[in-house]
Amino acid sequence: MNGATRTMNATPGEAPVLLRRAGRAGHIVLNRPRAINALNHAMVGLIDEALTAYERDDSVATVVLTGAGERGLCAGGDIRSIHDDVRAGGRAASAAFWHDEYRLNARIAHCPKPYVAVMDGIVMGGGVGVSAHGDVRVVTERSRVAMPETGIGFVPDVGGTYLLTRTPGELGTHLALTGSAVGAGDALLCGLADHYVPSARLAEFTAALSDLTAADAVRQYATAPPAGELAARREWIDHCYAADSVEEIVERLHSFGDRHAKEAAETILAKSPTSLKVTLAALRKARELPSLEAVLAQEYRVSCAALASPDLPEGIRAQVVDKDRTPRWSPAELSQVTDADVARYFEEPAVGTNV
Repeated sequence: MNGATRTMNATPGEAPVLLRRAGRAGHIVLNRPRAINALNHAMVGLIDEALTAYERDDSVATVVLTGAGERGLCAGGDIRSIHDDVRAGGRAASAAFWHDEYRLNARIAHCPKPYVAVMDGIVMGGGVGVSAHGDVRVVTERSRVAMPETGIGFVPDVGGTYLLTRTPGELGTHLALTGSAVGAGDALLCGLADHYVPSARLAEFTAALSDLTAADAVRQYATAPPAGELAARREWIDHCYAADSVEEIVERLHSFGDRHAKEAAETILAKSPTSLKVTLAALRKARELPSLEAVLAQEYRVSCAALASPDLPEGIRAQVVDKDRTPRWSPAELSQVTDADVARYFEEPAVGTNV
């Protein structure tokens, strides 16, 4: 694969994933810039094929993931296709997509060569899955990293519950329930990224990987990140989100006496009540699971169960299809979501196969 950018099983100029060799670096470029490089099933397969090729090629020392365009690495999975799948009465296509996507997430975590993810701009949902499991994760001043699933009637996946349960204190619970995006400083604090490189130097950094090791390139180009916001909010975050239920978390946030805590409470209350309760349960269970693979298997069960929930197509409709931003959740209140409702999400899936 030496030489110019090449594509796999796609028409040049339209390929959703581009491959390029530069010296000892094998580049994978997500190439759907108008959709902020949102992942679809074909892209997952192409990335997987690229990893196989690069891992077997002794002349490739480093794998580099970037996104085309100026808006971000990847805005997540192609949720409109999931909406269409569910509305058409099917579930198998979405389950198959998640099955392969989650396997790819695990593969990235175990890539035998340095996997450098350039997390510039928007990096959300599935974008986190193809980047934050790598071993060299670079953010910039433009980075906005989030797992916003509760806002579309879904639950953090792609290993998100694994990553978010390994943040300091209860920062991960805060990010999971609110779906809030964080900048470079807070992504580093939360362990979602490793290094900060100013966006103006990204081209130099990625070019340097053709000759330098990833470690040497980081030493040459990484600098101190801008200050984040979450460190100063740890007191109320750790206290409020340690509660055993979403209702109690919201109550603590409202009563803590901090403006940001109250804003977090209002943000949470706008999300899907069912998704909130399932998310909290998934996070608590993920803390006890022994590996990323075990967490991904749990997430697969939860994701497949979400296909039968009215909140997932409704959330996508409100946020992406009609864009009226007024989802009608069912049930509409936290108090109406029972323990049995939550437990159903953790049963073995009726569609697809185990991840």
